[in-house]
Amino acid sequence: MSDGPTIPQRLLQRLDDLGALLARRGDALALIGLGSVGLDLDRLDEHSDMDFFVVAEDGAKQGYLDSIDWLEALCPVEFSFPNSIDGRKVLFSDGLFAEYAVFTLDELRAASFPPGRLVWAREDAPAGLERSGRQPGPSPYDYPEYHVNEAVTNLYVGLHRDARGERLAATRLIQAHAVDRLLTYLELTTPGSGRQDAFVLERGVERRFGPDVLPLSEIVLGYDRNREAALAILDWLEARVDVDRTLAAEIRRLATPSIGQV
Repeated sequence: MSDGPTIPQRLLQRLDDLGALLARRGDALALIGLGSVGLDLDRLDEHSDMDFFVVAEDGAKQGYLDSIDWLEALCPVEFSFPNSIDGRKVLFSDGLFAEYAVFTLDELRAASFPPGRLVWAREDAPAGLERSGRQPGPSPYDYPEYHVNEAVTNLYVGLHRDARGERLAATRLIQAHAVDRLLTYLELTTPGSGRQDAFVLERGVERRFGPDVLPLSEIVLGYDRNREAALAILDWLEARVDVDRTLAAEIRRLATPSIGQV
């Protein structure tokens, strides 16, 4: 067993080293850690990666995007690609993985993102850069009945697509979109079930809702079992709420084995 630094220790050290490098360059204002290297350090483990924002001076941003020499000054990069107009994903030669974006100060203030951890800031940087300047407003559809009805109609349309032979489209509607609506329904009706990631619904769902609450192994069954999954989801919903009887009957009709032979 190695006595060297763990991956969480290496990730945090890499961020600290990056902050020191940016300080020496002089054309950046701040470095913000996000997710498990941000405020959620309790989630940091051997499977974590390094998500961060660099806040650069107006004239310096493009240089950070066009070249990764500043990253390779820390460790050689084995693979990278621009995954957005503002950033990249990179794999360092020592196995650490990072996803980052580079923003100017005005761009950062206009962006919406979960609160982060200020790893480093230049002395003249404005305070509060680690907090989004624009918070998303509440959704007009964040009430349980909406998500129940969305889930039920996902099942109905998905089963029609399955009957047509569009099985991948059906799988996504039934075992992805409908399940997403179940997750949101649980969030809205279960106190203290806040998201791990404000922008990614399914992150940490197994820790938030155990199998007795959300039996994923029974409702996410795979490409060949859309009908069984749809029936299991319908049963789950009916055990908790009143489901429209007409739609429920149609879903059960469509999910019978004979439907593919009609």
